[in-house]
Amino acid sequence: MKVLGISGSPRNAEISGCYQLVKTVCENTGMDYEVISLAGKHIRGCIACLGCVHDNVCVLKDDLSPLREKIVEADAYVFGGSNYYNRMNGLMHCLLERFYQFRHREGNALWGKLAVAVGIGGSSGSVVADDIEEIMAYNFIETVAKVRGQGAACCWTCGYGETCKIGAIHMLYGPDMKITEDKIPDVRKQPEILKAAASAGKLLGKRLKVDYDRTQITMKMQSLLMEKFKETT
Repeated sequence: MKVLGISGSPRNAEISGCYQLVKTVCENTGMDYEVISLAGKHIRGCIACLGCVHDNVCVLKDDLSPLREKIVEADAYVFGGSNYYNRMNGLMHCLLERFYQFRHREGNALWGKLAVAVGIGGSSGSVVADDIEEIMAYNFIETVAKVRGQGAACCWTCGYGETCKIGAIHMLYGPDMKITEDKIPDVRKQPEILKAAASAGKLLGKRLKVDYDRTQITMKMQSLLMEKFKETT
């Protein structure tokens, strides 16, 4: 069994809380895993050209192309993104948007697989984890757990965090907050979040070992998605 972790944060792995949480989940699965950071990669959004309908392979050539085979070969995923403007960051969204290539004419390369969704933000990562879960559902992938963490909003390091009256520092902590190294949010210093990430990894590993029937998972996710569609008609 192989788990593929992808951190969609544009920050490099050394300072990315998203990367740290994705890695922690993967480490605790007890499975072979690979963690990839999208930092520095160029991945375009879907352009709706329909070039992929013939063979379920995206015709756009960028840094997603060499990742495609890894996505297909993996048995499970740990996908993480960052909360920018109360939405998933663009780089991660572009990658997941390109999953459209897998869905044509009963293309089942991803059907029935498992995932953990990781979201991190200056206030909350919930909206990102929810977005990832929804995109997984459209590909009949079951999200077994969601991990939500608080990272360092740019206001902590932009140079104006203490004086900007509309920034995250003032809004979340008040005008008297002084920025010091020990106060900057870092998931590596938040044991409850690391524990949640570890628990998510263990759950994913358990599901892969004892409850990994892609046909049954596919049927379950198809049923759930059909019920959701009924709510909108």
